[in-house]
Amino acid sequence: MSIIRMSRMRALTAALAATLVLAACGSSGSTPDTTMPAVTHRIVSLSPTATEMLYAIGAGDQVVAVDSLSTYPTEVADKVTKMSAYEPSVEAIIGYTPDVVLISNDMNKITEQLQSISSQKITVWTGAAAATLDDVYKQITELGALTGHDKDASTLIESMKSRIAKATEKVSAPMSAQSYFYELDNTLYSVTSNTFVGALLKPFGFTNIADGVEVGNDYPQLNAEAIVKANPSVVFLADTKCCATNTAEVAKRPGWAGIDAVKNGHVVELDDDVASRWGPRVVDLVEQFAAAIAAASK
Repeated sequence: MSIIRMSRMRALTAALAATLVLAACGSSGSTPDTTMPAVTHRIVSLSPTATEMLYAIGAGDQVVAVDSLSTYPTEVADKVTKMSAYEPSVEAIIGYTPDVVLISNDMNKITEQLQSISSQKITVWTGAAAATLDDVYKQITELGALTGHDKDASTLIESMKSRIAKATEKVSAPMSAQSYFYELDNTLYSVTSNTFVGALLKPFGFTNIADGVEVGNDYPQLNAEAIVKANPSVVFLADTKCCATNTAEVAKRPGWAGIDAVKNGHVVELDDDVASRWGPRVVDLVEQFAAAIAAASK
């Protein structure tokens, strides 16, 4: 997310707690707040995930502006603005005269503000953080219908399903004796199996050492000693951008050189953006998980 650790943790506590945790409780999916136009030609996206979905289904030419974090794919570069995905300015949004605005949550009641201030009819589509892959497919389908790219959306979904099936086809019986640690940032926040990322990893059978660390919290902060004691077989680093964390740095942490994942070369450096979004690139994440688990299982 942010390249500054404190900003990242503010984003985690706000966005993950208010959005991802809600998703895990069954509120994920997408919600159109007004009637959708047949085809949309002016879209403002305040969701990096939705932005990726739009471009993946060929609807990028309908996008007029995106938030500051929507930097993928490269084709969106000239549409990136200073608008915040978390605290967007209604005035800034209206300045682009959109007919649809895409958001991932409505924490600051942006929908209500747009409807009360704007004189033009604006549809607000909310694509909450996914709890399952079906949620991902549902959002892609809806954006396909919204933009007139139904067939492209269907093609994308089938491609994603095919790649995920191939990546997981060799998954054997659960190996509970082996475990993993998923690092969100260098203060050792993690995710449990109840999260979207945890659900993606669950089929591979490795135990998540963050499970049960803090009852009721699916984004617990672990301590270094506990991680060393748990001795994970694989360590996933989802903080390579925000915190410049890498395999070499992890190996230098006190006691970590003796962890199986470090000793055996199974520390996996992930792309923060791919790891924190639920768009088309989630397939890349699953494939990286599969490769890492397979290597650690040998």
